[in-house]
Amino acid sequence: MTDSALRYSESRQPDDKPDSLSGRLALVTGSTSGIGLAVARALARQGSRLILHGLDSPAQAAALCDQFENTYGRRPDYRLCDLRDPERIERMMADVHARYGALDILVNNAGIQHVSPIAEFPIQAWNDMLAINLSASFHTIRTAVPAMRQRNWGRIINMASISGLRGRAGKSGYNATKHGLIGLTKSVALELAPTAITCNAICPGWVHTPLVQRQIDALAAREGLDAETATQRLLGLRQPSGRFVTVEQIAELVLFFCSPATSEVRGVAWAMDGGTTAQ
Repeated sequence: MTDSALRYSESRQPDDKPDSLSGRLALVTGSTSGIGLAVARALARQGSRLILHGLDSPAQAAALCDQFENTYGRRPDYRLCDLRDPERIERMMADVHARYGALDILVNNAGIQHVSPIAEFPIQAWNDMLAINLSASFHTIRTAVPAMRQRNWGRIINMASISGLRGRAGKSGYNATKHGLIGLTKSVALELAPTAITCNAICPGWVHTPLVQRQIDALAAREGLDAETATQRLLGLRQPSGRFVTVEQIAELVLFFCSPATSEVRGVAWAMDGGTTAQ
């Protein structure tokens, strides 16, 4: 750690309260929309210093940072990084460590999905999913852990899926990468078990996203249904609760994993799925 980074690190030590996230430095990948954005907002409300990540244009990134600064009183950092490229990830993480000293919280949220029969599955889609959904988390964790060890504190949270707990036809890439992410989570958790660094995974079920809304709209148009009926039709096929998981609920679970109450929760794949995997 450089002298300037050490001075910066000392100047932004977390509050003395053991349950406080104020001053904790958090990197959330894929944090410009959806689950990642909700997680970033939840951490900002708790006073965390944020590093946002995405592929936005400079103007879009500046507007998002303006929004956070205006809402939460602190401007986040923003990192543009193609997570398919290990060298770019390594440069991003090295720069973060040079500037800030160490991450306290790492949320590996970025992910992509492609659905098709395996015989027709595009090779590039498979390679991209392996890189973004799985390998990127390996690279961020391996580069974040040494500085976390120096502090002997850290929270690593991987955004998996119930697709990491069960299979589904047409989702070979997504199933494989999310199963792999859960395996990575367990291995890292065991390796770090003697320390105050935890690693856990969250496995959401069906979340109301723009992609899901398009499915609802298509069903409504195809069968002449109103939006509410089409929504319940699709939900009934997926989640016993009949309700979507919300991005806000997932964000609150991230906060819970960062709390002292979960200091001995290690290597779990926590399903938040309206009862789907209980069947």
